[in-house]
Order: sequence, then structure tokens, then C-alpha cells
Amino acid sequence: MPQMHCFPPAPAATPCRTLHAACRWAAGFVLACTVLAGAIQPAAAATEAGTSKPLQLRIVGGLAGLTQYTQFEEPFWTQELPRLTQGQLRADIVPFNKAGLRTHEALRLIQLGVVPFGTVLLSGVLTTDPELAALDLAGLNPDMASLRRSMAAFRPHLEQTMRERHGIEVLAIYTYPPQITFCTKPFKGLSDLSGRRVRISNPTQADLLRPFGVIPLQVEFSELMANVRNGNVDCAITGGMTGNTIGLHTLTSHLHTSATTWGISVFGANKAAWNALPASARDTLRTALRSLEAAVWEDAEQQMRAGVACNTGQAGCLTGKPGQMTEVATSTADEQKLREAFRTSVLPAWLQRCGDTCAPVWNRLMAPATGLRATPLPRKP
Repeated sequence: MPQMHCFPPAPAATPCRTLHAACRWAAGFVLACTVLAGAIQPAAAATEAGTSKPLQLRIVGGLAGLTQYTQFEEPFWTQELPRLTQGQLRADIVPFNKAGLRTHEALRLIQLGVVPFGTVLLSGVLTTDPELAALDLAGLNPDMASLRRSMAAFRPHLEQTMRERHGIEVLAIYTYPPQITFCTKPFKGLSDLSGRRVRISNPTQADLLRPFGVIPLQVEFSELMANVRNGNVDCAITGGMTGNTIGLHTLTSHLHTSATTWGISVFGANKAAWNALPASARDTLRTALRSLEAAVWEDAEQQMRAGVACNTGQAGCLTGKPGQMTEVATSTADEQKLREAFRTSVLPAWLQRCGDTCAPVWNRLMAPATGLRATPLPRKP
């Protein structure tokens, strides 16, 4: 068993060096230990160059129950990969939220090799490496076209940073459908939400909404419906089809369709585990995962349209449950206010979290794509 430092940190009096010790100290990680303790074995097995023995990979994928996982990730790893490799590569996959992982832990656990192949939600790295979260800041990408522009501008830097700073080889970047706003009471534009309690899923959504007078409340997805039902929140930001699947359309009446964030996730491999695979296996995975990524993005765009259609009861609802919600389209006034909120609230808050090095990164990569420059933080005396 390879030695490593534990995560989260153990008390100083109790050294933690093995994988099993790391799992003991990771709060809420009992199930993950069971699933992942053997996940380093494929890397060791792969060192037997030239062997015809099938390699069994262990994968931590996206969120359980959502289309990205059920229709794309799970079938790819359990069915498509063995077919492509004539059985030489096989994989077991467990959803991110059923592996016992927390969003803020994933980056570190892949870096350490506790999770050799796994998924990192960029919203979960805001406190550990906020620079990586620049791609999906709230309000940056109100539609798919802007998201693709941001991706093209930032991806090379993201891949390089993950490799050099964290020892993680980026193999695919996925997106969930956009996070949109469900409300229990009528409104005509975002300014009408002043004073309302709005469920958010990450801090940059709060940064975007505060200029509108909103009271942001960070609520776990598992508790979303209960909080809407009991009136603790007046509005909830989540995916359109996700909200439809859990029945949110039955508790809310109005739907604002501008994307706050998208839910970008990086699928990557621990550098040592990746390098231990045969070159042919690495080539196969890179090629196949490019196709999987493209399919996930195409589906996210379709799910975006389907979410609006289903929640509002339009004819385009083919797989969800038709609702009777009223769509609140993004007005010109909303667009202008969202852009101003991004410039004056979201971007400065991100820079505050990120530090001195991030303004040059933004201005070099993202400013040409967005037309918005970042003002470096004033130096402390």
C-alpha cells in the first residue's frame, strides 16, 4: 500500500500515512473507503507491460440519478469501454455523491491518489483553488454559446494548472444543464426578487444575486424540496430538468431561464495512476473520453430546452412531467443588470478569494472572450 499524507489533516499526535488511515480521518468517508481502497490496484497491475490480463479501473463519476451519469458515464465505463478494448479495459463506477465524497474534498483526494480516477466539481474548489473556478463563475455564461467561448479560452490553462499544480491529468470536462431560478410567487424580472430568500448551491451565485437585493441561502440539494415546501426559501436555483424530476414545478409558479451557473466538472486521473497505465490504454481512454465529453455537452443543451418545456407544459416536453409554470424570459434590463452584477460583485469577490495572481490570468485568457477586464486588488501597505 503506497504511503501518503492524510486528508483532511489528522491531529498532530496521530500520524496518518496509509490509505486506510486517510479514509478514517476523512469525515463521512466510510463508504468511500470500501469502494476506493482497491482503486489503486489497476495502476499497479498496469505496470505489467505487455500482459493480456484485463485491467479493472475504478471510477468516481458524476452525481447519481442525473442524466449525465445514468445515460452517459455509467454506460460508457461499464459497457462501451469493454467493447472498444475487446475486454482489455473494464471499469467499476460509483456516483460522486454515493462514494461518500464531499465536493471540496475531491481535488485533494485525486491529487493524493486516494481516488485515482475521479470527478471534481469546479464549484467545490472555490476555497481550495479558486483560480480553477473562473470558468463557471455565476453570471459569466448566461447561455450555451457564451459557455463554449469561455471553455475555449480557459481550457488549456485549466489543464496545465491541474497537471502542474495538482498532479492531475484532465481527461474530460463535462457540463450539467444550466442552473435556473424557480420561484413560488410571480415576478416580472430579477429586480422583483428583492427581499426574497433564494436557495443557492455555491458562493458565486450569492455574489451575483446580492446586488438585486436577494437574500441567498446555501441549501443542500437533498434538502431543497423541504425548504421550498415549508416556506424557508421563496425561490430555488437548480437545473431545469433536475427541478422537474424532483417535482419542484409542483411547488413553484414562475421560472427565470437565464443561467446562473452550469455545474462544470473535470474528470481527471491521478498522475501516477495515469502514467502507470500502458500507453495503448491511455490513448484509447483519451480518444473515447473526447467522444463522451461531446455527447454530454450536446445532451446538456438539449436538457436545457427540455427543462423549460416540461416545467411550463410546452409540447417539447418528451421525457419529463408537464407543469404549468410561467416562464420569465430574460429582458434587456435583466441582461444589463446581470452583466453589471458580474462586473461589480462576482468578479471582485472571486479576485478576493483568488489573490494577486488571478487578475493577470483573467485578463490574459477571459477578458478577450468576455470583454470584461479584472482590476488587480490594491496592494496591502
